[in-house]
Amino acid sequence: MLETSARLLRLLSLLQTPRDWTGAELADRLDVSPRTIRNDVERLRTLGYPVHATRGNVGGYRLGAGAQLPPLLLDDEEAVAVAMSLRTATSGAIEGVAETSQRALAKLEQVLPSRLRMRVHALQSQTVPVPRYDNTPTASPDTLTALALACRDHETLRFDYETHGGGAARRKVEPYRLANWGRRWYLVAYDLEKADWRTFRVDRMEPPRQPTGPRFTPRELPREDLAAYVAGRVSAAAWRHRAHVTVHAPAPDVVARINPAVGVVTAIDESTCALDTGADTIASLAVHIGLLGVDFEVTDPPELVAHLRELAARYHRATT
Repeated sequence: MLETSARLLRLLSLLQTPRDWTGAELADRLDVSPRTIRNDVERLRTLGYPVHATRGNVGGYRLGAGAQLPPLLLDDEEAVAVAMSLRTATSGAIEGVAETSQRALAKLEQVLPSRLRMRVHALQSQTVPVPRYDNTPTASPDTLTALALACRDHETLRFDYETHGGGAARRKVEPYRLANWGRRWYLVAYDLEKADWRTFRVDRMEPPRQPTGPRFTPRELPREDLAAYVAGRVSAAAWRHRAHVTVHAPAPDVVARINPAVGVVTAIDESTCALDTGADTIASLAVHIGLLGVDFEVTDPPELVAHLRELAARYHRATT
């Protein structure tokens, strides 16, 4: 039989799993009597852990949310995962989170066993972070929370927005999802005035006007894979040159060959698809299309057609 302190820790570890435990199950796991389990549950409550109990044939114990955050028990893999997540968050895209994450990480590393601390430090020392520049935009935690609640509750939003050209605009939208792309956050919403789907950069939004508007009936999302939809919209906004390419390969094969940020693939038939793509330069666009490794047809833009003909002639000369 475990000593009382060790048994309480073991009991707490079991209760932290997302399920209900009957008194008999806990007693069997800890090799004690149901009465001892009841006493141990009371000890945990005294220590600030909100252990809820339900009666009846399907009743049991579970750990709920309390008014204060009690100590948590983490196994080895959970502790390493939390430590690495906190370290990643120190260079994240949410305003004010870096310093908070650093403090939490310092507290966690202080109590990590040496074997786990070595694993965390090994991952840190062998990882090269992407540098963050001073002009990298960040999103306010309060704004993100307000947007998330509006998405969850299907509440119409009104907010001021800085457009891509630097102008000011006022938007009224039905918010659906938040998406994180690199160091930026985006809101996918249905613009009621434009009568179309839009993707808004959160760092360009003023805090949503309170209170939120009336609730709305959710519409069908613009695409089943919303992450790919956001990636395509975000990339397209930055492209200087765009092209519509007919690719002689099944759509699933082409999707498997490209990153969602490269473009949007639409099936034409079982063996052909259309690729809407783009790049900063015509040369880069030609390279990206060539890397598909299958036959394709391009009719516009004229600059791309001319560049592909030049490449074809150059490659022909190189092999004759």
